[in-house]
Amino acid sequence: MLLAIDAGNTNVVFAVFDGETLVDQWRISTDPRRTSDEYGVWLTQVLEHAGIAPEKIKHAVLASVVPQAIFDLRQLAKRYFHTELLVIGDPRLKLNIGVGVLIDNPSEVGADRLVNAVAAWKRYKQALIVVDFGTATTFDVVSSEGNYIGGVIAPGVNLSLDALQKAAAKLPTVAIQKPVKAIGTNTIGAMQSGIYYGYVGLIEGITGKIKAEYGKPMKVIATGGLASLYAKATPVIEHLEPDLTIFGLRDIFTEHHA
Repeated sequence: MLLAIDAGNTNVVFAVFDGETLVDQWRISTDPRRTSDEYGVWLTQVLEHAGIAPEKIKHAVLASVVPQAIFDLRQLAKRYFHTELLVIGDPRLKLNIGVGVLIDNPSEVGADRLVNAVAAWKRYKQALIVVDFGTATTFDVVSSEGNYIGGVIAPGVNLSLDALQKAAAKLPTVAIQKPVKAIGTNTIGAMQSGIYYGYVGLIEGITGKIKAEYGKPMKVIATGGLASLYAKATPVIEHLEPDLTIFGLRDIFTEHHA
């Protein structure tokens, strides 16, 4: 079995694959101070609760945008699963599924964004925009030749809402959901409309600009925590792939060991 780990700015996602099959996945809040033993105690408990014997895990792969977490996740793999952690970005790891990184400084691309690009290209084999609803809302562009050619980084939905609530003391805490109507007749309705339709406008505007600049047909894929909410909000998003990063990690690991 393979343990795939996606360490993001907000959550760390752990997923277990048995061959091509995703068995289960879990998430824990990101804390760079968390030790390998804290990860280990928690993860072995959730594995056992899911009926997965920890000793069945023979391999581990990681994509991380939190450099401080990598050491302890390496130790987790060694101590609790007796395996070496394969880390996206390691020079020994060749991403030979079809994606070259053609930007000014390839080392700047977040591991999760690169994994998303690899996974999306493997599935669709055409020019793509991958919209990832994470801590940031990112738009990653893959050319028709399978090369990563750049992207856009915008504040994430939750990040924007948190900033609004912190900056304006009288504004309440609201849930992110589709409002009954665009014109809010109370504060909560107005805030929900702003955060919901504001990001619909962001998605449509940025994907439209990217398509116009690229000049050829492109497919738009959504992934990340709030992807399912916004995929229903606009026809611009053609495919929903909520676990794209996790499956991309599996694809890269499989190709590396082929």
